[in-house]
Amino acid sequence: MKKIIITIDGPAASGKGRIAKYIAKKYNLLHIDSGLLYRKVAKLLIDYKIDLNNTNQVKKILIKTKKLTLRNNKNLRNEQIGKMTSIVAKMNLIRNYVNKHQIMLTTKKTKKKGFVVDGRDIGSVVFKNADLKLFVDVKASVRAKRRHKQLIDLGEKSIYAEILKEIKLRDKQDIARSNSPLVVPKGANIIDNSGLFNNTLKKINQLIGQI
Repeated sequence: MKKIIITIDGPAASGKGRIAKYIAKKYNLLHIDSGLLYRKVAKLLIDYKIDLNNTNQVKKILIKTKKLTLRNNKNLRNEQIGKMTSIVAKMNLIRNYVNKHQIMLTTKKTKKKGFVVDGRDIGSVVFKNADLKLFVDVKASVRAKRRHKQLIDLGEKSIYAEILKEIKLRDKQDIARSNSPLVVPKGANIIDNSGLFNNTLKKINQLIGQI
């Protein structure tokens, strides 16, 4: 039986991960978090003190790291790794590496009914023929408030104005980058996640019911 693939794209802190987790649990799908994979690469480069300008050093680490797991760790969500992730995510070498991993993960045998993958170029680049494409849209100010609360809950010091500035900068970089810019994928359904989460889920459940 063919495994379904649902993609969720959208800007930073738009709630893609939360939506993906809900879909994965409700519809028995494997959740592939592309942001988590990029954060794992970023942590590797930090741990090994890799010079990002040295392509050979970066290549060696990627070749050495043959497999990235989907196991999540709270320490991957700190601001240092977050800032490094925004840098490495713009590098073609790393984007190609992570994209290949995502595709590979969907070819492995699983008892799940399919996959839900979230990121910023999933429906536009990685899985262009997905069964359902979603694009989550939320105002930057709302995303900043949510991210600020998330960091406070993790015990980190956080200033809302700085978070808002960083999110706006990240949006600008994601949209302007030459490789896999943030766009609404062709055929995607735009989901407004600015309001009540239950309203977001109601709309998504309707769309999944049409697959």
